[in-house]
Formats: sequence, C-alpha cells, structure tokens
Amino acid sequence: MANAGSGGSKPTKRSGIPWGIVGLLVATNALVGATVGIERTLVPLLGEREFALSSHVGILSFLLAFSLAKAFSNLFAGRLAEHGGRKRILLIGWVVGIPVPLLLMFASAPHWELVLFANVLLGVNQGFCWSMTLVMKVDLLGEERRGLAAGLNESAGYVAVGVTALFTGYLASLFGLRPLPFVIGIVAVLGGLGLSLFIPETHPNDLERKATGGALLAWLGKYSWRDSRRATLNVAGLVNNFNDGVVWGLFPLLFATALLDTAAIGFLVALYPLVWGFLQLGTGPLSDRIGRRWLIAGGMTVQGLGLVVAVSVSSVLSWSAAMILLGMGTAMAYPTLLSAVGDISPAAERATSLGVYRFWRDLGFAVGALSAGILADLAGLSWAIGVTAGVTFLSGILVTVLVKETKPSFNAGGGWNPHPESPST
Repeated sequence: MANAGSGGSKPTKRSGIPWGIVGLLVATNALVGATVGIERTLVPLLGEREFALSSHVGILSFLLAFSLAKAFSNLFAGRLAEHGGRKRILLIGWVVGIPVPLLLMFASAPHWELVLFANVLLGVNQGFCWSMTLVMKVDLLGEERRGLAAGLNESAGYVAVGVTALFTGYLASLFGLRPLPFVIGIVAVLGGLGLSLFIPETHPNDLERKATGGALLAWLGKYSWRDSRRATLNVAGLVNNFNDGVVWGLFPLLFATALLDTAAIGFLVALYPLVWGFLQLGTGPLSDRIGRRWLIAGGMTVQGLGLVVAVSVSSVLSWSAAMILLGMGTAMAYPTLLSAVGDISPAAERATSLGVYRFWRDLGFAVGALSAGILADLAGLSWAIGVTAGVTFLSGILVTVLVKETKPSFNAGGGWNPHPESPST
C-alpha cells in the first residue's frame, strides 16, 4: 500500500527541505482552521437565539459531539497513516467535511440534532486533516525542526480560525447569523480539498517497513500512561483544550451578557486565536532552542491568568487583555506539547503516538463542555470559568514537577547543547 492515494511519488532521500510542499501544507492547514473557525463566534449564539436553548449544557452539546468525533478521528488517523499513507487520510477528511457548512446554514429549529451531526462530521474533518498536515510537516522538516513544524502548522490553522471568527462575526452583524457567514466554510472546504490534490505523499519509505502492528487498545495504553512524563503531557493537552472549549462555548455568551453586538463579540472571540496563531511562529522554533518543559508549564500558567482576568472584568478593553493573555499562554504550550510528544516517540510510530496524544487532548473539549456547562447551569458563568482557571494552574504545576526536558539536543543538565545528539528513534 506504499503508494495508495499518493497522487505523486514519495520523497525518499531528501538532500534539502522541499519548502514548496511545506508551503502547500501551511496553506492547506489554514483552510482546515477556517473550516472550524466559522463556528467560534456563531454556533453558541445560534443555540441561544435561533434554537432557543436555555441550558448551557444543551448549547455546549455541539462541542461534545465535535470533541468525541475529533478525538477518535485523531486516534485512528495516526494509526492509519502509518500503513496507508498520509495523503489518503487528508483527502478523506476533506470529503467528510463537505456537508458541514451546508448543515449549519440550513438546519432549522427545533432540529438541533442537525447541528450536532454537522459537528460530528466537523470533528472527523479536523481530526484527519489537521493531524495529517502536522505529521506531513514533521516528515519533511525532520527531527531537529520539529518545533518549527508544529509552530508553522498550528500558526496557520489558528490564525485562520481567528480571521474567520472575526469576519463571520462582522458579516453576522450586517446580515444575520445565517446563511451568509457560513458561505466561508464552503469556500474553505472546497479550497482545502483542491490544494490537497497537489500535495505528494510524505510517508518515508524506510519507516513504512518498520511500522509494527498491534491492537489499537494496546497502542492507546502504550502511549497514554505507561510513564509519568507522557501521561502528564496528555493531561496538559486535555486541560489546554478543556479551557479552549470553555472559551469557545461560553465566552460568546459571557460577552453577550454585556449586550455587545455580534461584531464586538466576534472581535473578542477572534483575538484569542489570532494572538495564539501568530505567536506560535516564534514559540514553536523557540522550543527547539530553549527546550519544551518551561514553555509548557509557563504557558499553562499564563492561560490560567487570562481566565482569571476574563471572569473579573466587564469591559471590551479588559476582556481584550484577557484574550491576549489566553492567546499568549496557548501559543507557549500548544505547539510545544506536540513537539515534546514527538521527542519521546519512536520515529516509525510517531504518527500513532501523536494521534494518541491528540485523542486525549481533544477529549478536553468534551470534558470542558460537560463540566463547564453543568457548573454554568448550577452556579453561573463566572464559577464555570473560575474553576477552569484553577484546573489550568494545577496542570502547569504538574508539568513542572513531573516532566523532565524532552528535547534530545539538550544535555543531561537541561541546558542547550551546541553539539546535538543523534535524533531519537
């Protein structure tokens, strides 16, 4: 199955980095981000205003559907990519995503289940496509540029999330929540599918022969909890998306309590992924130079601080500061967690290992949707956001205590080694 679905020859012995292919992957992941970005401002408001959902748990059920679908898609995508190639999974993800914007445009009240189904398809689209653009960049850029690969991938995706959230909020303020803002999703899905046709397979031939079999549950156990360092990284990823789910699902409702219009809500919602996205261009490569551990721990702490500020203020300016802090903290932790997991993963099984990490990370949306929704219904939005801040601070402490430096080019004392070791396998 070496060439299945490749649409081109595989790069084998690369003397240099094929930056043209990397650029195509960056553009493709920007369209992956735009596909999910159409939801960041609009779907919580749709649930409240057009579907008349009064329960926060009910509104956040779309995140639960998205999270479960994306988490399991991540898990299967990584394993399938080891045996069937990366490009095939990328293309399948785009095809599954085609109905998503159409369902969001035309689902009518009281049929919230159609919005939930759209989010199941969106989760599969994001799990397959986002996973593959990351793994393919790591294939092309190599061991010592893993942080750069993660930074480029996540930056492109989350800048696009922010731009799309901002633009859809503006369109919604002029033309209503539907249908016009969701046209952006149609353009993103069809554009991403078209670009992906031109990307060659990147799965290295020599690793394909070494990829070993085994039951999925065995791989899940192997890469989930068999050492404290890996388990702590998985927990940190889960907590990161726990608080991202709270920001996604509850913050538009929080801002609406201050009677902000849709354009202002869209601005605040967009500010977070825009800061997060742009700063990852620096924090990803920075982790290649200074190591992973302190960027992750520091990032979780800054995220917690941003949540505390958000729940303590009530003006657009102060909320903007909170969203900037959230973006800064997430930019420090998000690509660095991916790089740290890659550091401690065997090369022939890296896609599987990253898939397991992304499985646990994206379950954080589900945990956040359920727990924060229940807390918001019982005690209010402020309590839900405050508890999320406490969990985020605790995760940063756990990383500090339990995770040693993972970057292979660091010496035993944790500092920069100007003569890096051979890449880990």
